[in-house]
Amino acid sequence: MAQSIFYDKPVPLNKEVHKDLKIGPNDAGFSFAKNTNSVLLSGMEFVHAAKEYPIIFIEAGESILPVALLGFRTDENLFVDEDGKWDAKYIPAFVRRYPFILAEAPGSEEDDTKELTVCIDEDFPGLSKEEGSPLFDEDGKQTELLDNAISFLQEYQAQYQRTEIFVNRLKGLDLLTGYTANAELADGEKVSMAGLLVIDEKKLMELEKKKAMELFRSGELSWVYAHLLSLSNMNSVISRMVPKEKDAA
Repeated sequence: MAQSIFYDKPVPLNKEVHKDLKIGPNDAGFSFAKNTNSVLLSGMEFVHAAKEYPIIFIEAGESILPVALLGFRTDENLFVDEDGKWDAKYIPAFVRRYPFILAEAPGSEEDDTKELTVCIDEDFPGLSKEEGSPLFDEDGKQTELLDNAISFLQEYQAQYQRTEIFVNRLKGLDLLTGYTANAELADGEKVSMAGLLVIDEKKLMELEKKKAMELFRSGELSWVYAHLLSLSNMNSVISRMVPKEKDAA
């Protein structure tokens, strides 16, 4: 999954180019996320996300990523309604950081510095020069709004890196196993998602004491059990599909 999903026109934030930009009311709400059936999660989010979403792992190239499952069909987010309202108490940080994002600066891939720069989606409907809260003040300094947004991005990036360590630990312990999510709708239609990964509870229970203790002391064991508990949310996601199928009939 690309980190830049949702972003149609991400550009580096520039105090000269964007000096007059303001963030105001966005009537579209979370409509920008209505066409994605999963979003990245950091391990720190697992306990909150597990109350409402199934947390599963997916392969993306050579990486394995933990995600909140939002729908069974491609391009369908069952947690965003027709008015763009997010229909759940917890909204993943991946979604909340929009329209800002930390992206690699041009040329960083060539010299392996991986320098990150703050970008903004210029196609975000809430951007305006007329109304809203400014990103920069009259002296060109960042406003509190922008300071808070950047702090959020930095914290998100730190948690993303911490989660990579967690996933690599799971891989090293050979705890991930293949999983297929199946759903049968009221009209008999069957939908399935193959190629998913979950933690194998049997292998977890068979871990030698030293390795299990490493999981515990790292704080990651709570993430593991939050993931396992979250799988019971599959049925609630399936139940969200029923009304849409009836409306389409």
